[in-house]
Amino acid sequence: MAKPKFFHFLGCIIPHRYPSIEKAAKLVFEDLGIELLDMVGATCCPAPGVFGSFDRVTWATISARNLTIAEEGGAPITTGCNGCFASLWDSAHELKEDEELRKRVNENLAEIGREFKGTVEVTHYVDVLVYTAGFDKIRKKIVRPLSGVRMALHPGCHWMRPRALKQKDDSERPRIFRELCETSGAEYVPYRDELICCGAGGAVRTADIKVSLDFTRQKFDSINKAGGADIIVTPCPFCELQLDLGQVEIQKHFGIEYQFDVLHVVELLALAFGHDPDEFGLKTHLQYMQRKSEPALDRLGLSA
Repeated sequence: MAKPKFFHFLGCIIPHRYPSIEKAAKLVFEDLGIELLDMVGATCCPAPGVFGSFDRVTWATISARNLTIAEEGGAPITTGCNGCFASLWDSAHELKEDEELRKRVNENLAEIGREFKGTVEVTHYVDVLVYTAGFDKIRKKIVRPLSGVRMALHPGCHWMRPRALKQKDDSERPRIFRELCETSGAEYVPYRDELICCGAGGAVRTADIKVSLDFTRQKFDSINKAGGADIIVTPCPFCELQLDLGQVEIQKHFGIEYQFDVLHVVELLALAFGHDPDEFGLKTHLQYMQRKSEPALDRLGLSA
């Protein structure tokens, strides 16, 4: 049987801030018999909350150009970023539904010899892991169960929403991401504010860093009130940035220290699949480079 193939849309934050996610994804997908294809010529998605709010046609044109790369290659797109997923998925949906928007976008694309045809499927890593690989296959790859690790989850906003259109999961009572993370063997820690924004979305992080960090601090306090966790797992690199770098920034601005290790779901699975953290660069995370105290994964003997 031929390997399933997906064009790998990296976006901006993964290659520039968290290349460990890219490497972990390649290791995990290879272990599961799924091929990730380089998406040559791809650009920013672009960011849905910024571009899409100011100029819908420009946003859809840039996004559609990315979509046409996969259309020409004849394979679906997968991405490990909630924001990239939202931008690509939403634009593909809107271009199919809105004839006038599609016409204007294709007029723009014609200037560079491209045309959006609406034939490409946009997926998230979570989709591919759950629906292409499947839980049974993932469980068979677990060689280092993360038993004894307490795990809080941050699903983020854009993968599931709007629920009526994407139909990924119940955005008010999500279970798919939780079930995926639990295959690692880590113990799930429910907490009150699991579903609120990390604080970075909608350009809040750029506009007012202290307001942004208030969201993040609320999540951290909520996790601690629920009994604490060793790690926080997310499917989104922008959320990972906010939850990782946010700990450094909260200490700087508010003098409060938190000690959570933050992992993308593919980094979590790479550990559970038996890969050494140095194999995918886990210690490039800020909690390793800037925190004075011992990271949780070191304390738990999982970082070597």
